[in-house]
Amino acid sequence: MRGFLWLVVLAFLPTGALAADPDWAYPVVPQNLPRPDASKVVKVPGSDKEYNEVSVNDAFAPPDWFPGDHAALPNVVANGAKPNVRACALCHLTTGDGHPESANIAGLNAPYIMRTLREFAAGRRKGIRTGVMVAIAKDLTPDDARAAADYFAARKVATGYMKVVEQAEVPKSEVGEGAMRFVVKDGGNEPIGNRIIVLPQDEPSARARNPRTGFVAYVPPGSIAKGEALAAGGGGKTIACAICHGEGLKGLGEVPSLAGRDAIYLTRQLMDIKSGNRTGAWITLMQQVVAKLDDNDIVALAAYAASRQP
Repeated sequence: MRGFLWLVVLAFLPTGALAADPDWAYPVVPQNLPRPDASKVVKVPGSDKEYNEVSVNDAFAPPDWFPGDHAALPNVVANGAKPNVRACALCHLTTGDGHPESANIAGLNAPYIMRTLREFAAGRRKGIRTGVMVAIAKDLTPDDARAAADYFAARKVATGYMKVVEQAEVPKSEVGEGAMRFVVKDGGNEPIGNRIIVLPQDEPSARARNPRTGFVAYVPPGSIAKGEALAAGGGGKTIACAICHGEGLKGLGEVPSLAGRDAIYLTRQLMDIKSGNRTGAWITLMQQVVAKLDDNDIVALAAYAASRQP
């Protein structure tokens, strides 16, 4: 699952990411990755299915390792529609929990998902990896958009899929396929600094798109407590998140839940809103929320939200 995947992810990179966007939050996939081997069989624990490295990354028939773990997949989720509508399960997985290169959309309110698709189609989301989503959203039929929104809204964020760990030093890692970070063999540790480093809980499973294993988000020591204070209003520096996102950050009406979601994705969204890369309905309100936040604050808020029980 190597060469084809980096080609897929390159298409997700923004057409004009701001120079200030930190590379740890907006990773770029290396262009010298080996091509996938169609003769190499890929398996994951607990599944009787098998694929090869090419089919694992088939944009119009990605793997479904555990059909019994979810409801019947709408065709747009399982297969998409050529040429532009790639299967939702390719990046968001059959569960909606996703990978760091995409987003965790499980359990999001269906009207919110529909609104997000409209904003992609209208070019109001210009942050990381919007290219493919814009093409998908523009070519989605209303029926397929509704089917995907209803399907993922009915899923639940998997408890423990995103584990948040405060740690001053983290394993040295590098960006590989899927814009994911992987531990450098015998690379030792390095200071985390003011970064969030997300690594697979099980590397082979992440490469195979196994929805049963998630990720560990390493965050700076003290960031969760700092984020909790900011989420409560930060002494006037921002606005209490629960006012709109609900108790426990579990969402409120069309306002999305944040609890337990991918820390890197949350970081990018806050940065994109502040930079103007993300606009659209209700974003004007969020711009006021993030106006006084610096990168340290954004890291802390993302760490706190990701650490909450979904």
